[in-house]
Amino acid sequence: MARVLLADDNPTSRLTLQTVLEAGGYRVDSAASAAEAVGLLDQAEYELVLSDLSMESPEAGLKVLAHARMMEYRPATALVTSWHREESSAQKSKAQVLIEPEDLPELLGQVATLIGARASKRAGRRAAAR
Repeated sequence: MARVLLADDNPTSRLTLQTVLEAGGYRVDSAASAAEAVGLLDQAEYELVLSDLSMESPEAGLKVLAHARMMEYRPATALVTSWHREESSAQKSKAQVLIEPEDLPELLGQVATLIGARASKRAGRRAAAR
């Protein structure tokens, strides 16, 4: 069962996404702030980190993803948002994927794709190290 970290300060969005992901077969830890998410990243290993962009600051989610990318185990990362807004191209380029959970089957498909891509990269690195 793949482990996912979900960071979102909106309790309704966080609980809804957590429920959907758990129903999809994922083990989910959730955080209500960037600081909480960073703490969880330092305590456990995740296959995927999903973060809302704006939490306690406009770019808190990018800080979560940046911290996740520094972890030795290299989780897949993506921004998740439950509403549309225009983000700057700089913000978009820092995020690998922007997931909009309006279409639940598509959301679960994107999550599976990210986790699968991470697993493929890890297998490639292991093979190259031999």
